[in-house]
Amino acid sequence: MKRIAIVVIPRALGSAITIPLEMLSAANDVARACKREDLCCKLELVSAKEVDCVLAGGMNIRCQKTITDMDTYDLIFVPGVWRKPKLAVAQHPGLVEWIKEQYERGSTLCAAANGAYFVAESRLLDNRPATTHWRYFDDFEKSYPAVNLQRKRFTTSADNIYCTGSVNAIRDISLHFIETLFDATITTEVARHFTHELRRSLESRALDSDPHSSHHDELIIAAQEWLQKHYNKPVHISDMATQFGLSVRSMNRRFKSATNTTPVQFLQTLRLEQAKELLKRSNLVIAEIAETVGYQDSSYFTELFKKSNSMTPNEYRQLVRNKLFSAASE
Repeated sequence: MKRIAIVVIPRALGSAITIPLEMLSAANDVARACKREDLCCKLELVSAKEVDCVLAGGMNIRCQKTITDMDTYDLIFVPGVWRKPKLAVAQHPGLVEWIKEQYERGSTLCAAANGAYFVAESRLLDNRPATTHWRYFDDFEKSYPAVNLQRKRFTTSADNIYCTGSVNAIRDISLHFIETLFDATITTEVARHFTHELRRSLESRALDSDPHSSHHDELIIAAQEWLQKHYNKPVHISDMATQFGLSVRSMNRRFKSATNTTPVQFLQTLRLEQAKELLKRSNLVIAEIAETVGYQDSSYFTELFKKSNSMTPNEYRQLVRNKLFSAASE
């Protein structure tokens, strides 16, 4: 059974602790309901000092373990703290050493927001990419010049060390770990309860693919989320730009600067990726799939799909279903 530790520190941001705890607990519950107890993980709150701890905002939390118990974990979440991360690091030298020892034993690390300071202090991030909350960029870079700070990314991963630029990104990275530790069915069910979309989130996909799709422009992230939510409806970039207080020109420029693609191209990718899932999982005819993902003209949809995938929707459906059948027969 995989063991997961969620570190608890005084003045830690509660959401950086409760989000992974709740999502991974939900994954365990779904696994049990699916008769897949073999996939379940053991979750433990591990305190840097006392078992009882007061978080930012005055929340009291009781941990099952402390770092002095010297257990070994497969995955460790390190939370961010409310302000003054360098002070928090100075107050917990034992935690820094524990993090280093755990990693050397084979643990995967995930630091939320300015929790990256604890990992960087251990020198584990030297010559590796990392990110942190944007407010601390300059200080972090000055304090840890050997770290390859990624100012335009909300998530980074290298050699089993993950960092997020905000607490919100913990939701996405938790889905990534659930998909790795459990399976696609369990991940989808957890996503139904914790996210507004049924597809993998922006940040979760970015961990596996294009590193430039992840960034720190919160307005553009909101625009991306809006497109994810409305991809199957008629979308006018001018309306979206107005909603976010930008001109079309400014929206296009800022969107491309953050994502290396335009809003129209991003929307088209969303629609075609969803169409792939429908071709793989549903029996809808091509015209129905086109309409479902936001295209009224099925011929235009087919043309876009073929240009993007070098095959027609029907050819893609036949290919992926043959693969699914072959995998199920092995």
